[in-house]
Parts: sequence; structure tokens; C-alpha cells
Amino acid sequence: MNKKEFIDILENQLYGLPKVDIDEILYDYKEHFSVGLARGKSEDEISKELGDPKKIAKSYKVNIVIENAQNNPTPINIVKAVIATIALGLFNLIFILGPFLGLAGVLIGLFGAALGVTFGGIGIVIGAIFGPVLGGNFGINMNPIVVIFIGIGTTALGSLFLILNIYLTKISYKGTVKYLKYNIDIIKK
Repeated sequence: MNKKEFIDILENQLYGLPKVDIDEILYDYKEHFSVGLARGKSEDEISKELGDPKKIAKSYKVNIVIENAQNNPTPINIVKAVIATIALGLFNLIFILGPFLGLAGVLIGLFGAALGVTFGGIGIVIGAIFGPVLGGNFGINMNPIVVIFIGIGTTALGSLFLILNIYLTKISYKGTVKYLKYNIDIIKK
């Protein structure tokens, strides 16, 4: 493949990226060809050394999506980054999707448990306060004051658990972005 074909394919595959980024990337690859030609290599040899322009463009697009996820941490951006990385190949489907889904499942389960403990504590307090008024037996045969304190403690424990889960989610987010970048570096090599 000659220089013009390589640059044309690369430019077409970079659609959707900002014009400034496309121009910078194309300039870099034109420089690769200039340096290679100055060293006596043919355009065909240089294009083989550089690799497939379609894969190069995919790699740049994935890097931009990952950078966006790192700079603007939202669940949608991390999902986009994971999907973009998976699109690079079957290897990524196994080594990215599985751990990501497992981690997401654990975090969702922990949030559910934290909310359950928090609302359970609130329910205990409400039951202790309104149980004697309504005349119902809520299954707690203790002094209502003691039950209220148990409910407050349970609510506080659930709230602390929820705060811990938020920190775990932030750490997991940063770790996922680093893992995606590491994976891209492996693919480039």
C-alpha cells in the first residue's frame, strides 16, 4: 500500500473525531513516511511497518473514548469505553467484558445491601414509634426506646455502608479506566 492509500484509509476511518485531532494524527503518519523514505525504504515497506490503518484509527478512537471516561466520570462514559475496547477484538471480549460485568454486579449488590440495611433500620424506628399507637405487634417484644436505638444504629450502619460503596465505586471506576488503557497498550504492541 502506498502513502496516499494509507493516509486516505486512515483519514476515512478517523471520521467523527475533532478535525484538530485528525490533522495531528495524519501529520504524524505523513512524517513517518517522510522519515522512512529518507532512510531508503519504499512506501509499501513503511505502510507494512506502521500496520493496518483501520486498526490504527480504531485504536485512536478507543483512546479518545477512554480519555473522555477518565476526564468525565459517569457510568455511561465507562460503559462506552468498555464497549469501544471490546470492539478491538475477541481477546478484549473475554478479558474486559467478564471482569467488568462481575465488578458491576458486585457493586450493584453492595448498593442493594446498603440500601436494605438503611431502610430496614428506618423501618425498625417507625415500627417502634407507631407500633404501640396502632396496637399492632411488629414482632419486637422489647422496650420501644431500646428498639428505637437499635433502629437508629442499623440506619447509621447502612448509611456508612452506602458511603463506603460510593468510595469503592470511585476506586473501581479509576481502576477500570487504567485497565482499559493498559489493555490498549498491549494491543498496540
